[in-house]
Amino acid sequence: MRYRDLFCEIMSYGTYNRMPVIHWATWPETDRRWHQEGLTEGADLHEFLDATPHWRGVGARFGGTDAYLLPPFEEEIYEETETYVIKRMSDGVICKAWKNSCSIPQFLDYTLKTGKDWETYKLRLQPDPARLPENLGQVIADAENSGMPLTFGTGSIMGWIRNWMGVENMSFLMYDEPDVYADMTMTIADLVCWGMDLILPHIQVDLGFGWEDICGRSGPLVSPQLFDKYVAPAYAKIRDKLESYGVHLYGVDCDGDVRALVGPWLEAGVNLQMPVEVGTWEGDAMELRKRHGRELRIVGNFNKLTLERGREAIEAEIQRCIPMMREGGYIIATDHAVTPGVPLADYQWYLDRIRELSI
Repeated sequence: MRYRDLFCEIMSYGTYNRMPVIHWATWPETDRRWHQEGLTEGADLHEFLDATPHWRGVGARFGGTDAYLLPPFEEEIYEETETYVIKRMSDGVICKAWKNSCSIPQFLDYTLKTGKDWETYKLRLQPDPARLPENLGQVIADAENSGMPLTFGTGSIMGWIRNWMGVENMSFLMYDEPDVYADMTMTIADLVCWGMDLILPHIQVDLGFGWEDICGRSGPLVSPQLFDKYVAPAYAKIRDKLESYGVHLYGVDCDGDVRALVGPWLEAGVNLQMPVEVGTWEGDAMELRKRHGRELRIVGNFNKLTLERGREAIEAEIQRCIPMMREGGYIIATDHAVTPGVPLADYQWYLDRIRELSI
């Protein structure tokens, strides 16, 4: 059975007897360690590990974790040393980026601060033929021949706005200028729907999938009440468009403690969560399933940090996830990138254990 068929069977609570073996990502420091432990220099990591990515994406140029603004802001360098560079990025954010570290940059200032600044961004979020891949036909053919689950990229309803403004500015905007905030979310949804109308008549995808990262260790950056009022309509518009093309799964990638937003997301049509991090708040896929039912699908929820604690801990974490694997609507995968404390041999052992499971 191709992985694409297996994915669809699992997500529709159909017939299956195994899990796909998924590798997501690693930290650069992890790669450096693994090269010392046997990873071939220059090797394709998925091929080396005999593992698969989550899925394969098709879509217009909206952006992933970073929005594709047309035209982008002109990048400018204000200061540069041996260890850092201060610059304005293509999304208008001024940051201090470290040269010798993979840590998050320090965000110093924003072009988008209040509602009066919104128009210059809105003009960069409009339909444009330049957003379509020049070789769209080949992209579609390659995707269909890949044997992978296929996703249409649905952008980011809140995460991009958070990136452009920062958490503090966004929080004030939601309170002081809610109509502007609602226009922001709907502008993004309109752009996503435009892309679907151009691409989805030519290819059948298995899910729509977007990125958010709007939750932290203490919960979401928006209250469920404000989410329902100003954010959910944008999700619902995208969900309706997906349904019109026969796509019944709509997922989001959101780190942090998502528990308070899973219900509002479901009501807005988002029925797949990834990665459901375990974290300090002990995110639990089974607990979420019991609370929200089988309409909620989940990918992830294997605590990546157990990979640093030896094979007995790894096996215990696999066993914790087995009831969800058997119930369906769930695929086991690490709940984020593999950390530098993980020996290559133990990670390969973990993948082998998933490979040999009989569900």
